[in-house]
Amino acid sequence: MRWLICLIGLFCHSALATDKEAVDKVISNLHKFAAQANYASYFAQYDEEAVFIGTDASETWTLEEFKNYAKPVFDRGSGWTYKSRERHIYFSPNKDVAWFDELLDNASLGLTRGTGVLVKTEAGWKVTQYHLTIPIPNDIADNVAEQIKAYNGMH
Repeated sequence: MRWLICLIGLFCHSALATDKEAVDKVISNLHKFAAQANYASYFAQYDEEAVFIGTDASETWTLEEFKNYAKPVFDRGSGWTYKSRERHIYFSPNKDVAWFDELLDNASLGLTRGTGVLVKTEAGWKVTQYHLTIPIPNDIADNVAEQIKAYNGMH
């Protein structure tokens, strides 16, 4: 009986490790294919109901809207490059939803943060929400907030 319990425990741990590796691969592929400006492979990582939330308050896009934004950029061969510095992955109790947060380095924006949600589909793990932000150090948050207020007041 002890062996059976141990085997079940090992199987569950192994399945979670496999899911974690699969989710990690999808997120890594997202960054890899974006850097390569590989439109088809990049968007193959997303669920058909996905939402992308960018750094600007106006950037909450359905998958189709995001594709329309990205297509001309990718067609120019430029894409965007983010290198993961640190990533954390979490799972729902039934293991069919995963969410993550990661710190990323970008040449023009510096330190950024990506967060998102993935769903387990028949085709594997797919990104259903991705949110890119620029973390603001607390020591300068008030100044940045004032700049944003002033900017929004002008527009």
